[in-house]
Amino acid sequence: MPNLRDIRRRISSVEKTQQITSAMRMVAAAKLRRAQESIEAARPYAERMRNTLSEVAASQTDAAHPLLVRRESVEKVEFVVVTSDRGLAGAFNANVLKRAEAMMKKCLAAGQTLEITTAGRKASEHYRRHRPDQLVESYELGGWISYDQAAHIGRRIIHRYEAGEVDEVVLVYSEFVSILTQRPVSHVLVPLAAAESAELVETAETSDLPPHEIEPDAEKLLALMAPTAVEVALYRALLENQAGEHAARMTAMENATRNTKDLIERLTLEFNRARQAAITSELVEIVTGAQAVE
Repeated sequence: MPNLRDIRRRISSVEKTQQITSAMRMVAAAKLRRAQESIEAARPYAERMRNTLSEVAASQTDAAHPLLVRRESVEKVEFVVVTSDRGLAGAFNANVLKRAEAMMKKCLAAGQTLEITTAGRKASEHYRRHRPDQLVESYELGGWISYDQAAHIGRRIIHRYEAGEVDEVVLVYSEFVSILTQRPVSHVLVPLAAAESAELVETAETSDLPPHEIEPDAEKLLALMAPTAVEVALYRALLENQAGEHAARMTAMENATRNTKDLIERLTLEFNRARQAAITSELVEIVTGAQAVE
């Protein structure tokens, strides 16, 4: 049985850990409110950008923008994997990496070549250990997410796709659903999907709204919108990841604080039992000594 001093030291250590986890939970909660407001404000814009791009692409029959054209043969796929820079967020990063890894295995099984771009230190560290030959670019997110970060990554992806260095770009990140739920998702980032085009055209034909007029013309508008759509999609993914990270960390630190509280209670009970046993032992020795003197 451990002595009283060891138990007391362990209680003190757990109490300090509890203070740290409690402080981290409060910090994550404060950051989550701002991150949640950011992603909720960005979602409508991103959705409208995607729908508008599909409408314009559907009306453009003469020529399509390079970012909208699917390659006949997809031989090289680039994965853009988004995680956080820091840990202590439960299984938040592990779930994203697990989904990305499953998709990469499918691509390899289909005979495709992989290249990996990471946004977030955790993804970078993971692929430096497990797929160093396929990791081509790494970005650290740093502090608060800005549009410039997404634009910088987006410009590089667009250049590589238009130059024919990759045939498809897949984006993998964690979608913020609620404080308790963050869902790893993936979709093709480039070429830009215009799957909704037919549906949107049909809806426009049956709608009471007047038809859209595009000025100066659809081709020039696509040249402006297509690259911006890639950047906006990346920006939304980074914001989703940011909100999910703070939510996951807040939940993880709340669970850790609760666990330290339970551990302190158990250690306190063990300490009291050990102290009671020590007092009883001393009393027995005193009584035994007194009887021996008599």
